[in-house]
Amino acid sequence: MLQLRNLTIAYAGQPSLIERLEVTVPAGELHLLQGPSGCGKSTLLAVIGGTMDDTVQWSGRISLNGVDISSLPAEQRGVGLMFQDALLFPHMSVGDNLAFGLAARHRRDRVARVQAALQAADLPGFADRDPASLSGGQAARAALMRTLLAEPQVLLMDEAFSALDPALRQGFGMFVRDRIRDRQIPALLVSHDPADANLADGAPISLTA
Repeated sequence: MLQLRNLTIAYAGQPSLIERLEVTVPAGELHLLQGPSGCGKSTLLAVIGGTMDDTVQWSGRISLNGVDISSLPAEQRGVGLMFQDALLFPHMSVGDNLAFGLAARHRRDRVARVQAALQAADLPGFADRDPASLSGGQAARAALMRTLLAEPQVLLMDEAFSALDPALRQGFGMFVRDRIRDRQIPALLVSHDPADANLADGAPISLTA
């Protein structure tokens, strides 16, 4: 479970972007935060993941599965992050991209885990493919599996469906939902697009600029 309590975020010397935000995302659910450009959506995810820059000032509490992660460095928070673009490494094969995400304790069974992830993503036999040869939907699925192979305790998505056409968006959204339910991890999607509301559990939470 991801919990944000009394979260306030601002850039130094500027009015608050987000004030006293309260959010709870249970394990296995995908929740949606919506708002226009400039309302602090990406900054919020950076704060949760611990990757914000020094100009961001924030207060409140971030907890994951009952543990306060607010002061932990990014690499110790157990946060997986996906963006609008798949961001697959162009100099690596699809299989090597997925292997890059593997949790260190699984390096010995690297091949088996990559093959299982490709099968789950409906990409069997794609291990040696060039990422540039993938369609948008295939690249999105590969990027998601790379993120999940790191075994995050929460998945954060920054406009992760926005680059896909409507048909692919719905299909990929359901694919994401199935994966987080299988792993029983919470997922938080931030988006400006009302079409993402049908992919979420519960009513969207609105952020205003």
